[in-house]
Amino acid sequence: MDTFRDMKIFVGVVEAGSFTAAAEQLDTTTGYVSRLVSELETHLRTRLLNRTTRRIALTGPGERYLQRCYAIIAAVAEAEAEASNAHAQPVGTLKVHAMSSLGQNYVVPAIAAYQERYPDVTVDLTLSQNVPDLIEDGYDVALRVTSTSLPDSGYIAHSLGTLYSVLCASPGYLEKHGVPETVEDLSRHMCLQVAMPVFPSDRWLLKGVDGEHEFKLPHGRFKVNVPDAMATALQAGMGIGALPTFAIRSLFQSGSLVRVLPEYHLQTLNVFAVYASRQYLDAKIKTWVEFLREWMTQVLGTDDTEIRGISKH
Repeated sequence: MDTFRDMKIFVGVVEAGSFTAAAEQLDTTTGYVSRLVSELETHLRTRLLNRTTRRIALTGPGERYLQRCYAIIAAVAEAEAEASNAHAQPVGTLKVHAMSSLGQNYVVPAIAAYQERYPDVTVDLTLSQNVPDLIEDGYDVALRVTSTSLPDSGYIAHSLGTLYSVLCASPGYLEKHGVPETVEDLSRHMCLQVAMPVFPSDRWLLKGVDGEHEFKLPHGRFKVNVPDAMATALQAGMGIGALPTFAIRSLFQSGSLVRVLPEYHLQTLNVFAVYASRQYLDAKIKTWVEFLREWMTQVLGTDDTEIRGISKH
């Protein structure tokens, strides 16, 4: 039994004034309409309509049930309109995941700018070094950073641009221990390690105009898995380390860190926005990804230009 269908048939009969008129409006037979209303009454175990050969009349329970039917039908219509509108108008809560440092330095400012444009969207941002399961963990969009292409997961991925890491240290450390002039000079320094999936933790792959150099990291006294913590260690003069461009621009501008071997950078990293499906894509997901593609391209380009300019001074 389709209760919701029968409720609409019942309302149609009351509004039309007869089974025959309701059947004509619904383009069906009088017998079909009468049978469905009777089945509804049997299901409810109460009479909704008093019938005569010339007219119908609501019973007391029928009047009360009619008002409930109006409310339920209106609520369903509102829910359907709201769901359909989700594909056209960005509203509701957008759940986003990003790597911690990328989120703090890029995603939070991007959210602020996005919400200026789409004020009806609330953003629930999670920052962690883990790679989430979009479906199981309930995220709408995840920002991924990888040194390779993404594995085939069945998800949709949009490239947001590229970034890279550079070697840096505090002026105090370099004043005390000297400035490396070549890749080989690094072996005489305390080299700090970042333990992240996007980087090999035991070596640095340095690229420059003279090609690629591999520097095997000696067993060090400090290793950390978050770039922001590495930045703090470097500012404290603990050694030389690699930091992604999104974590160092302000540190270079303030002079708390300087670039080491500025003619080299570590391998390029690709930034992706990943979401579950293109089908019936919610407007808040669609507009967020489109916004990120525009915003990140501009910011990554600006950062690259500024860091290259600072490194020359």
